[in-house]
Amino acid sequence: MAASIVPPEGRHLTTGWEPDLPPEDTLVRQAVLVHASWPVEVARSTGRPYRSSPHWAGGWIGDRGALTNPVVLKQPLAEPAATLAEIDEMFPADVPYLLLNPWPAPDLANHGLVLIGHPPLMVRLPAAGPDRPRQDIEVREVRTAEDLAVAERVLVKGYPMPELEPLQPGNLMGPGILGGETRVWLGLVDGEPVAVAAAHRHAGATLVEYVATLPQARGRGAGAAVTWAATLAHPDEPAVLIASDDGRPVYERMGYVAIERWTAWLRPAG
Repeated sequence: MAASIVPPEGRHLTTGWEPDLPPEDTLVRQAVLVHASWPVEVARSTGRPYRSSPHWAGGWIGDRGALTNPVVLKQPLAEPAATLAEIDEMFPADVPYLLLNPWPAPDLANHGLVLIGHPPLMVRLPAAGPDRPRQDIEVREVRTAEDLAVAERVLVKGYPMPELEPLQPGNLMGPGILGGETRVWLGLVDGEPVAVAAAHRHAGATLVEYVATLPQARGRGAGAAVTWAATLAHPDEPAVLIASDDGRPVYERMGYVAIERWTAWLRPAG
């Protein structure tokens, strides 16, 4: 009986990570592909270098900041030295990048990377949003370069990313990002912009990114309001994000479920 389930010799057994496999093969595959698309989209919008290969994708978005330049592996890391050498070709030694690896992998410290954590991947399947949106918070979709520059400032000060100060408009999001598969929202309290969130659509899923709230406005619901806007940008598709352990309960209250942990490595500036 056991012999009958052995596939014929030479038959390919799907791993789930072949480049030509449909994105919808698994939710995790969709999450990997939409995360990999994000830095490419952001770098393209700012006119900065980017690359998307069958094995990884990333963008050189800025010259400073530990989280500024994401690189996402699109397949399990079979040859670490070769793949990391390819990535290093795009980034000068004095520019850091963040490597996200969705699979178990060997220790990469001997390749010059620093382990910074194992953040949870969270997924929210299509479902309705809150019944009663907050009436004291205005949620405004960003449609102009001027509002995009405001959203950048809120992101840098709210995350916070002090290493990016002084911020030049277009450093994190260029006007070319508007009108495509990425949307950005501002949350305003008493007319003042205090929160930001973005949604990026790819591979049949929505990635929620760039969520930040100014310190003085935290606890007032503005961050949740813009996160809801991003989460429901495409309500018939799953929404995904990488959370911190501190932020995880916030997303769980919105219906997100942690399905696995990825590994985050930093290649610091040399």
